[in-house]
Amino acid sequence: MGSATGSCLCGAISYRIDPPPRELYFCHCAQCRKAQGSAFAASVPVPAAHFTLLSGSDALRSYRATPSKARYFCGHCGSPIYSRVDGNALLRVRAGTLDAGVALQPVAHIFVADRAGWHAIGDELPRHPGREPGR
Repeated sequence: MGSATGSCLCGAISYRIDPPPRELYFCHCAQCRKAQGSAFAASVPVPAAHFTLLSGSDALRSYRATPSKARYFCGHCGSPIYSRVDGNALLRVRAGTLDAGVALQPVAHIFVADRAGWHAIGDELPRHPGREPGR
């Protein structure tokens, strides 16, 4: 089954996910759009127990746009790494920080009610106005 690795833009932070993630979600909420500087965030849900920070703990910073959710990023280059809701066993690792070769399956678009008006979703994946069902 192997593992997946990833890092920030400058390489200060690196991590491993074991086993590798498979699902990919596209979040269109206003906070994700602002945090990513794009139309959506591409993230993979990963149990925190499967995520290992290999290097860069001193570079890892966090920001809370809401009291119960922290967004973690590299303090050197600004790359977003993951987010985590307090008390939740899942991290939302930013797919763009994964190294090549991770086979991800797009699952759904979430928070499409907040979608950027200038972005048209061009696929047939399920679209949820808020969180995906069951989360």
